[in-house]
Amino acid sequence: MSGKRLFVGVRVSTQTANALAAAAEMLQRRGRDAGVDFKFVAPTSYHVTLKFLGWTRDEAIPALVDALGAAVTGVAPFRFRTARLGAFASLEKATVLWAGLEDAAAINDVAARVEAACEALGFPREKRAFHAHVTLARLSETRAVKDVVLPLSEQMFSESRVDGVILFESETKPTGSVYREVSRIAFKQAENAPKRQTGALELGDETDDGWPRGHGQ
Repeated sequence: MSGKRLFVGVRVSTQTANALAAAAEMLQRRGRDAGVDFKFVAPTSYHVTLKFLGWTRDEAIPALVDALGAAVTGVAPFRFRTARLGAFASLEKATVLWAGLEDAAAINDVAARVEAACEALGFPREKRAFHAHVTLARLSETRAVKDVVLPLSEQMFSESRVDGVILFESETKPTGSVYREVSRIAFKQAENAPKRQTGALELGDETDDGWPRGHGQ
């Protein structure tokens, strides 16, 4: 029986990815000096996970895509800013290094919609509270990283625009995880929603991952 290891997420903008990559370079140098062995995520893979699904049968994917489309119908495009650095479970006992999000109300709402849609299809509900973040690095063992991270922890990064969610496949390779887009589900207006009396706010031609529209975890 064929299947894929899936999750639902959104990409950060190229400007945000570049800013985070610059911070990761500084963290790498500081970590090296402190003897902390971070395993950094490639900047092209930076994203915010909304729901981890795990192994999913190929034949279940069309119904999943339909459910996600229904869940985000009526959601308007929005922006969030990536800001500040932290770690799970804490800077004193770290296994994952992350960048947080400001203005997270909209993405929290989308995550709740995605969670409900996936639960209705039989995917287990996440027991932990949703915490929107971008994973920057992982550690093979729990380490205290406060001295490495704290001097850089209050950094503010760039904004990202979100106009849909992405169903990703996650494939583990010796060099780390590789994320491939399975389906991009755009936000769309509900069919019974009232039409705008004025023009929509022009948000530019950038997609949520920073590429121009029309460009071909």
